[in-house]
Amino acid sequence: MVFTKLFDSERRVIEAAERLATTLGSDPNHTVAAAAMDTAGRIHEAVNVYHFTGGPCAELVVLGAAAAAGAGPLVTIAAAGDQGRGLIPPCGRCRQALLDLHPDVTVAVPTDDGPALRPIRNLLPDTYFHPDADARRIVRFNKRYYEDIAAGRKTSTVRHDDPIALGSAIFLFEDDAVHRTLNGTVTGIERHRLDRLTTEQARLDGFTSLDEFKKGLQDHYPGLPSDAEVDLVTFTIEASDAVR
Repeated sequence: MVFTKLFDSERRVIEAAERLATTLGSDPNHTVAAAAMDTAGRIHEAVNVYHFTGGPCAELVVLGAAAAAGAGPLVTIAAAGDQGRGLIPPCGRCRQALLDLHPDVTVAVPTDDGPALRPIRNLLPDTYFHPDADARRIVRFNKRYYEDIAAGRKTSTVRHDDPIALGSAIFLFEDDAVHRTLNGTVTGIERHRLDRLTTEQARLDGFTSLDEFKKGLQDHYPGLPSDAEVDLVTFTIEASDAVR
């Protein structure tokens, strides 16, 4: 999945990496800059440390810098090269580390049409998963759903090709100017064919009819076939985050 239309927050991450890259001089030990945003909207920056023993890439250094700042799970990451090289994709080692430590991060990559954001899992398909990584998960929502989720009016979502894990997660409302998040728990995941969903399931997701529900999904996932498999995800939020 390629996100060709970027959120303002995603553009800020890319711009931060590119801006830092322009400050790198002729030192051959520091040639790539990286920036990463956490769920609070903070941007962390770092540069690579080249060394013949295998010094870390900028993406790995920025993971450490973010952890030192108590960032928690990261939302978006980008890297840029010095001497005007612009946005660059992560190497294989960085992809594996990102997938294990921040499995829901999106990564900025260059394309013929400009920067695009891709889920890290799409950059490393059929990969090994480090079983002890114990990463905090993120579930992304459109920012317009914040009030309904906080008030308990919306307790489910339907996703396509968007792996979500059972258990606790940070609910992130994308491109929200005040970076609001909720702490929640994914309680159930059921796979259905799109053409076999029911009106009751549509209403659980806040739609008034099945046709409206299917149209909303196909607008969100352009080209989604009528017989596609989708996941019906149910969730709760922590009582302390609920709006009464």
